[in-house]
Amino acid sequence: MNTLAIVVSATLLAWPIAATAQVKVLMSGGFSGAYEQLLPEFERTSGIKVTTGSGASQGSGPETIGAQLASGVAADVVILSREGLEELVAAKRITAGTEVDLARVGLGVAVRAGTPKPDVGTVEAFKQVVLAARTVSASSTSGIWLVKDLFPRLGIADKIDVKITPRGTGAAGMVADGGAGVAVMPISEILTAKGVDYAGSLAPDIQFPQVFSAAVAAGSGEVDNAKRLIAFFASPRAAEAIKKSGMEPVASAR
Repeated sequence: MNTLAIVVSATLLAWPIAATAQVKVLMSGGFSGAYEQLLPEFERTSGIKVTTGSGASQGSGPETIGAQLASGVAADVVILSREGLEELVAAKRITAGTEVDLARVGLGVAVRAGTPKPDVGTVEAFKQVVLAARTVSASSTSGIWLVKDLFPRLGIADKIDVKITPRGTGAAGMVADGGAGVAVMPISEILTAKGVDYAGSLAPDIQFPQVFSAAVAAGSGEVDNAKRLIAFFASPRAAEAIKKSGMEPVASAR
């Protein structure tokens, strides 16, 4: 067992069971597959009740996690992309020193369920797929990266209409309903989305691995229990569920 595993395991055992405690989580969709698998065990073994709200990691709308916190929405723990977390750190919405990276996942392509899966394994193949689609849906951080970085780099920014939704379920839903030809989003979100199939991951040369992180929200009244929840998601016990959800465990306290 490595040092991190020993520290995390000892920490989990050290916290007393708080049968009446409640922790409020505000999270984006990338980590949701693993979260939904792991949460029942945490609640059962800790005696802590967890309520979950959702929001986008980044963006300018009222549904972003940052906007919700700014408007007074209560949260003890936030789970979102590292890019979004850094924005919360800058805005002082996070308790300093509580950030923990939980998992890493690459971007993949989703197509409407039951339709042929195109080859997206090379840069040129991906480029032709999105050009043929004309309308591409994406979620939050992924969509911002497509618009500001990848599509301009490929010289196709003016040829593709990118629809950015707050959550991956929305991006997948656009493909399922025919509103977009393909979606580009974290593989973990594709694997749990309804109405779409996973066509493949982006080529290494144009891949954008996203790290999903957790932290205690500033002003939380449940700091110890919030840290306990984060420690559980960062523990070796969570690694298997994280892998099954299509992500790579990368827990490392910062």
